[in-house]
Amino acid sequence: MYKSFFGLNEKPFSITPNPRYLYMSERHTEALAHLIYGIKDGGGFVQLTGEVGTGKTTLIRGLLQRLPENADVALILNPQLSATEFLLAIIEELGIPRPAQADSLKALTDVLNKFLLANYSKGRRTILIVDEAQNFAVDVLEQIRLLTNLETAKHKLLQITLIGQPELRTMLARNDLRQLAQRITARYHLEPLSQEDTEAYIRHRLRVAGATRPIFTALACRELYRLSAGIPRVINVIADRCLLGGFTDEAQEITPKLVRKAASEVYGEDPELEKPLMTVLRLATIAGIAGICIAAAGFTARHLTDIQDEAAPALANIAPRAPVLIEPAASRQQASDLEELLLLNAEFTDTRSAFETLFSLWNVELARTSQTACEQAKQYQLSCFFRRGSLAQVQQLDRPAILTLNDITGTSHQILLTRLGKKEAIISLGGQSYAINVDELSALWYGEYLLLWRPQISTVKSFAPGMRDPDVTWLRQSLAAIQGRPINPMQSDVFDAELEARVRDYQIARRLTVDGKVGEQTQILMNTDLDIGVPRLVRAN
Repeated sequence: MYKSFFGLNEKPFSITPNPRYLYMSERHTEALAHLIYGIKDGGGFVQLTGEVGTGKTTLIRGLLQRLPENADVALILNPQLSATEFLLAIIEELGIPRPAQADSLKALTDVLNKFLLANYSKGRRTILIVDEAQNFAVDVLEQIRLLTNLETAKHKLLQITLIGQPELRTMLARNDLRQLAQRITARYHLEPLSQEDTEAYIRHRLRVAGATRPIFTALACRELYRLSAGIPRVINVIADRCLLGGFTDEAQEITPKLVRKAASEVYGEDPELEKPLMTVLRLATIAGIAGICIAAAGFTARHLTDIQDEAAPALANIAPRAPVLIEPAASRQQASDLEELLLLNAEFTDTRSAFETLFSLWNVELARTSQTACEQAKQYQLSCFFRRGSLAQVQQLDRPAILTLNDITGTSHQILLTRLGKKEAIISLGGQSYAINVDELSALWYGEYLLLWRPQISTVKSFAPGMRDPDVTWLRQSLAAIQGRPINPMQSDVFDAELEARVRDYQIARRLTVDGKVGEQTQILMNTDLDIGVPRLVRAN
């Protein structure tokens, strides 16, 4: 639509990974160097991590174009595999005939080892690239470790690259995975773009698309960096909307005002309220990139409340609807195309509709008042938890959650996720439940989610070693009940070394960041383990 207006040959800000558009910032150059090192070194086991949307998948495609001619590659993109399915996927990727006993790990390992030895004798390299590795089960990660045992006296027969979100680093820090972590020879964490790189990134993509002149002003690039926090995928979504807005307004250049308008449309908020919302999204993005929750970063519950309150006015002034109830399983519809479903139900994908449905699951009602949804939640002893993360994190927290999806036009939709399985999810729109493919959901979701939870203490707070607080007694008693043994002295209000050790044990068991602190995320999981009556995301089997 806007290509001819701006003199472009194609859309420059498509979110589909395309190696032609790969912009090699200093950070991306370093990341690619680490990947290439792991392949050319002959014994490399490389780990690359980065937040959602930082360009990991695009970097993989760039790497594949730089592989030597004597390389055979197995690229595994599906993390929802068992150990046996994982080995079968590698064998199929390498074109190896299946053994007769395809359900035997030993038979699969033997045929793979035979292939690797034959490949090595021909002077060929065999490379395994595993994406979304943070979502693999522990037994599959252990199988990856065992693959590193396939070697000659001097060389590894298989070069392995693990790529994933920041949670991968947390997983590999676990004690039971230390043998795998010790074999990693190169690690790199891909950070978002800097302000300078963001401007260069925008101009690079425009040049590749055929632009012969600057289209975004320098100030517009700076504003786009501010509103995207340097996340390439978010830059693409907002920038694409900017070009559409410029075409609509017949503006030959993109200004900061157009960027702000585009960002407000992408995030589905009133332009007058865009600044507080973008502040929240930027803080949430930065928190996700750091791989830590707000509590672990030293924020108090008051800070979190302030952040939520800053965004909350956007939720208050929308016409109310009657509470929406989730329909029984028998009435669910199978959605064949998620984007089409969103477009057909656009009137139900605003923020208030999503909150109304979420409130109804907690048997409370969202009223039309000057109070925001999160403020109203407090009246029912509920608290909003807003983060940026992965579907694996949402599944672990096990609460219905509002997700922000963006369709191909960049339009934002708020939907309520009520069930989440390995391959299928259930979402609610306009009082109707729809079964959708998890891969489709992931393709439209960039990581923002909000859920409600019910704290068991009067004031939401974080706990840290050394503090004294009456609610530490609750923490002791709750953790003792979960772990099945007391934490003496049970009535103490001091967060002592023994309690810290037990918290760390719990965090290891629940795949949390192991820091000994108890923030909201840890408390939500404790609520789940204590089986306090709440709406659940994952239906118990």
